[in-house]
Amino acid sequence: MALERVADGVWLLRGDFRGAMNIYFIEDGDGVVQFDAGTRGMRKRARAAAAELGGLKRVVLGHAHADHRGTAPYMGAPVFCHADEVADAESDSYIAPYWHLSELPVTPVRWLYERVLLPRWDGGAVKIAGTVAEGDEVAGFRVIHLPGHAPGLIALWRERDRITLVSDVVYMVDSARLKPLPEGEASVPHPAWAWNHELARQSVRRLAALEPEVVGAGHELPLRGPGLRATLERAAEK
Repeated sequence: MALERVADGVWLLRGDFRGAMNIYFIEDGDGVVQFDAGTRGMRKRARAAAAELGGLKRVVLGHAHADHRGTAPYMGAPVFCHADEVADAESDSYIAPYWHLSELPVTPVRWLYERVLLPRWDGGAVKIAGTVAEGDEVAGFRVIHLPGHAPGLIALWRERDRITLVSDVVYMVDSARLKPLPEGEASVPHPAWAWNHELARQSVRRLAALEPEVVGAGHELPLRGPGLRATLERAAEK
């Protein structure tokens, strides 16, 4: 798919399964920073997009799950993540050690994830060049640590236009059934995928308190509008 401009100096590349896997590129001087790495099948288009935007300076992972690290080994740029994600990012396994996939309610979908989708999405172990932490600056955005879905999950927040890039802090899709949520709605990722599901809810509440006007998640189209605080607060209770 073509690059989509989602905010000043921010572009979205969608791809893979139903076009629902997201990679963001953020203007940084004469090049760009990539936030999240999507799936392995997006690697050629991601490299082309980075070149089109002036060249890639670094990749910053929102977290290290298979569908968010897929292009990272192929981008030819240093890769950064939160310190609590380094071990999983550098692991050969495409299944996070804290997942409980048996909790997914639909057996065929669980089989599809384990046997087909996750191994196809994953790009393999990623060599981490450095880490980012709460309060760090990334291409004009501030790093916010929002753990729960993953221990080192981070979002990027830009106050001047109230845009957040949140990786999997929230979903706009029902991950147990592989179906999009109703337009304009969000949810906390299913507990089967969570390092700490209650902490994931707390992180969504913290995100809501920022009162963002654009929420660019790791899947599906961004949420937009001045009323997103209420949307996110509802999501935290689901």
